[in-house]
Amino acid sequence: MTKEELIAFEDEIATLFNSGKIRAPVHLYSGNEDQIIDIFRKIRSQDWVFSSWRSHYQCLLKGVPGNLVRDEILAGRSISLCFPEYRIYSSAIVGGVLPIAVGAAMAIQRNGEAARVYCFMGEMTAETGIAHESIKYSRNHRLPIHFIVEDNEKSVCTDTREAWRQPRLSFEDREDEYVSYYRYQTKYPHAGAGVRVQF
Repeated sequence: MTKEELIAFEDEIATLFNSGKIRAPVHLYSGNEDQIIDIFRKIRSQDWVFSSWRSHYQCLLKGVPGNLVRDEILAGRSISLCFPEYRIYSSAIVGGVLPIAVGAAMAIQRNGEAARVYCFMGEMTAETGIAHESIKYSRNHRLPIHFIVEDNEKSVCTDTREAWRQPRLSFEDREDEYVSYYRYQTKYPHAGAGVRVQF
């Protein structure tokens, strides 16, 4: 899927949300297309992808047909898109997919499978204990997993750096075998598409 196709899909979702056709929350990207496409160049069909409540780009890039993703979002399941047949899961629980992703990587290692796990999280989640423990365990046990920290400079309505009084985040400008980090700016608020009030 191209950058233009990702943007067109998201623009459609934003329009549907702002016109009241989507009654549940949506969390949009906008601005990270180049980075996420670059990450997905390494992800194969046999690999597993885990993500948070903002996962429609991951689904599309993993090969889930756009009409299936759209239908799930229209049905109110934007924050928990799961397509096991495409090996992709997401959850609205902060940090909720991290230990599941680690468990999947353990199973792959124990079974000798030719697959990897890719686990996406936001920058605030990356500062939590569950993230640090999951990364440390994965690194020390040499699990076939890679964590991607997506920094949109927002955590709900909180500035992550301000909240932690930490001008430089734990994984910022640090890339290694187990963690990649990228920062981007989005035109959208944490939730919604910037026009219709949802809560």
